[in-house]
Amino acid sequence: MKTPKYWQSNSLTSKVLSPIGKIYGALTQLRLKLHKSPKVEIPVICVGNITAGGTGKTPVSMSLAKMLVSDIYHPFFVTRGYGGKLQNVLVNHKKHSAKDVGDEPLLLASQAPVVVNANRYKGAKTAIKEGADLIIMDDGFQNPTLHKDLSFLVFDGHYGIGNGKIIPAGPLRETFADGIKRADALIILGKDKHNLAAKSGLPVFFGHLEATHTTIDSRKNVVAFAGIGHPQKFYHTLKEQGFNVVKTIDFPDHHFYSRTELQNIVNQAKILQAEIYTTGKDYVKIPNSFQSEIKVLEVAVVWDKPDELLDFIKKRIAQE
Repeated sequence: MKTPKYWQSNSLTSKVLSPIGKIYGALTQLRLKLHKSPKVEIPVICVGNITAGGTGKTPVSMSLAKMLVSDIYHPFFVTRGYGGKLQNVLVNHKKHSAKDVGDEPLLLASQAPVVVNANRYKGAKTAIKEGADLIIMDDGFQNPTLHKDLSFLVFDGHYGIGNGKIIPAGPLRETFADGIKRADALIILGKDKHNLAAKSGLPVFFGHLEATHTTIDSRKNVVAFAGIGHPQKFYHTLKEQGFNVVKTIDFPDHHFYSRTELQNIVNQAKILQAEIYTTGKDYVKIPNSFQSEIKVLEVAVVWDKPDELLDFIKKRIAQE
């Protein structure tokens, strides 16, 4: 789905939907209380959020894996595989497509092995059999099927928690107060414009997303499209790189592109004499026949204090 504009304000629509949101939030807390989360024999780090999409969980997960690999761990990702049709599989780029395992697992697999399973406990046991000594859950903060030894909540510093209401009235999966009770630390990408760090009372680690390996000529026009939670962030990053973005096209999060949609984008770009640019998450869903027409803006997390973050993680998982 596309992120509704009323999630950012206390509009009439959000007020009307607020009672439904409160029920949703209460059911989430009830489900978490009723389920006992089984523990596995290796540490589990959860990179989650309390908002629906667009916070930067996947780049954060990839960055943490890179940190830990360089520190001689052998981490595996365990994730739901949203949009994929296969379960309890070890992702293989040569065998699997985004329709098989989802878009995010294909991105994660470029950094570390990935097991796709909605039941995170079963996924973790599969990862352990394959040689994992550490699990990173990409998402799953509200999933009770696996005990978390260390839980991070990721926030977009600009967006914060939107209007502070629960789905469908706002972007929250649960209240901020309920979420921080189960979290160990916050990760805030960008400036903390909503003072979430102080409000949480938890350790906070700051970073931001930066483009990497840009090869496009910034003097050329760009048509940009994205199917992510907050596509405006992607377009803004392109502009920050100096690209002349002449047209943007939004799609729902996790959208699978039809050939007709892609051909329409190609045709518009030709008319505008523009390059076509998208995100890495979208690119893995583009058929091979269109990939030569489309370029990718790769992004990575740059941490304010990476050594402090790594020390925090190592101390927490050493206690488990």
